[in-house]
Amino acid sequence: MSEPYYVYLLRCHDGTLYCGSTNNLEHRVKAHNSGKGAKYTKARRPVCLVYSEELSSKSEALRREAAVKKLTRQQKLALIKSAGNPRGKEETA
Repeated sequence: MSEPYYVYLLRCHDGTLYCGSTNNLEHRVKAHNSGKGAKYTKARRPVCLVYSEELSSKSEALRREAAVKKLTRQQKLALIKSAGNPRGKEETA
């Protein structure tokens, strides 16, 4: 059995959302907050994990990440809210 992969959404300090995938969610969020995660999040720290979903393979995670990135901002906020994350409720466009 392969290790799980995750697709995640981060809320950046400026209120924007960032989507990514990883096989180690905790380590990846720490990397984003240390400035080593992605160029986009480096200038928008701190970031907060607001959504994640576990998938069974890297290819599945990459497909899901691509699909989430195609969602509108409002659809991403609805995804966060549907997962029961209260931080999705405080969001304004």
